[in-house]
Amino acid sequence: MLSPFEYVTVLISIILGLGITQIVTGLADIIHQWKQIKLYWPHTFWMLIIFFLHIQEWWNIYDLRLYDVWRLPTFLFISLYPINLFILSRLLFPIHSHDEVVLDYKAFFMANYRKFFFGVIISALLSGLENYFISSHGLEGIILQAAIILVLSVVALKKIQAEWVHKLIVTVWILAIIASIIINWDVWLIT
Repeated sequence: MLSPFEYVTVLISIILGLGITQIVTGLADIIHQWKQIKLYWPHTFWMLIIFFLHIQEWWNIYDLRLYDVWRLPTFLFISLYPINLFILSRLLFPIHSHDEVVLDYKAFFMANYRKFFFGVIISALLSGLENYFISSHGLEGIILQAAIILVLSVVALKKIQAEWVHKLIVTVWILAIIASIIINWDVWLIT
């Protein structure tokens, strides 16, 4: 018999798996059409970031195993973040058009970054709310999310297309992920 935790996390795992599938499929499409692709490294880093966020969410869901009683509203709320990650993974890749000779990911990213950033803002908001209300991390647990919301809101609302800004944002985020892996090496354990 499944525990309540096992039962509710099945659907969350499926949603996360679908998002990972989108990213891996997009990467396979890039490899398959290599001669027709013009990569843009900030976009490639966003692929890595969203992939990492999928894995991190799946890993962090394990912390909820101590919940004895699950209510549908709690489950629905917790499901919103993986659903948003799935949408972000879908927004990373263009809907294929066979008319294009070369797919320029820089042009694609610059044409779509506002939608993508608003999705990341929603993810940061959902993550912060989950940290505060579900995981009881307190206000210090939402500082990072608040910073993400602030920076990406300014860039998206002001329609900033300066390449150095986008490169800086994605570079800082990748460095933050690397730092968090190092810092949490002994914290992110499943025993």
